[in-house]
Amino acid sequence: MNVIVANDKRDVLSQLNIEIIKSVSGEFTADELIDMFANFFFGRMILDLTALKDYQDPKNLQKLSMSLDVEKIIVLLPDSNPVCLQPAFLSKIISMGIYNFTTNLDGINYLLSNPNTYRDVAHLHQIDVSSVPQPSMATGTSNSGSMVMAAAGSFILGVKNLTSHAGSTTLIYMLKKTLMSHGVSTIAIEVNKRDFMFFNDKEMISVNADGFANELLKHRNVQVILVDANDLDQLDVCTDVIYLMESSIIKLNKLMVKDRTIFEKMKGRKLILSKCILSSKDVAEFEYEAKIRSFYVIPPLDERKDNSEVLNNLLIKLGLIT
Repeated sequence: MNVIVANDKRDVLSQLNIEIIKSVSGEFTADELIDMFANFFFGRMILDLTALKDYQDPKNLQKLSMSLDVEKIIVLLPDSNPVCLQPAFLSKIISMGIYNFTTNLDGINYLLSNPNTYRDVAHLHQIDVSSVPQPSMATGTSNSGSMVMAAAGSFILGVKNLTSHAGSTTLIYMLKKTLMSHGVSTIAIEVNKRDFMFFNDKEMISVNADGFANELLKHRNVQVILVDANDLDQLDVCTDVIYLMESSIIKLNKLMVKDRTIFEKMKGRKLILSKCILSSKDVAEFEYEAKIRSFYVIPPLDERKDNSEVLNNLLIKLGLIT
């Protein structure tokens, strides 16, 4: 079942011949839409962008993308506003993981049956691996509460285990190797751990919480910084974060005992099923029962072998390679 959020384009959206479980009309803040739909289970959302208050400021759409499953959202862009059709604006929403957008009814009907992946919109994404990032400075907060000065031009990807031993350390190692094979300058940093030392790789760095800020500053010209975020309390410094979860019965039950609301908290975040041996049917059943959509599924991997197909597709989906 689908939901419709309409405003200026309500007449257009009224022509859709789809099953609708909920429809609202008017102008809403990002927080109001999150309150309405963060815990509301739906198949697809058709969002008239003019229904989002101050929609021309990408930060409002970004706030929405952090709390709702953007893969389920089709954004109807206002064709009367040239700002929303400019490459810079489209590139920003693609960076949020919003790949399904159009300006007309035919586009909505097409995307309902043929949702876009990153490959379909990559040509609109203003990213040049040879020159990105152009460093500028942004602030965040470290574990110790001190101010972190980070290279805002670098893409800082946090990797965090939801279930114990879900494979963040090894995945970071393999992601770094894959990114560098594409010519993307990359380093990896772990905080308050010493696991990286076993990889014998000088570009995999172990620091304590107090040294994290300086390490980011030292590598501000690196294009991608991978961070083992398991001991990083404040994730605001990261451009994006992926959460790894093993889907075995014992791991899931332990996770639910620890926090029964974990899947509600994960809505709108990038959940990756790690070391997953489930069939696609089993994954679909898990997502239905948990009322959450996984961002990606990674089968068990051997770091000694070539895993480029699996990892390339993940990196494409994250927008780090094309």
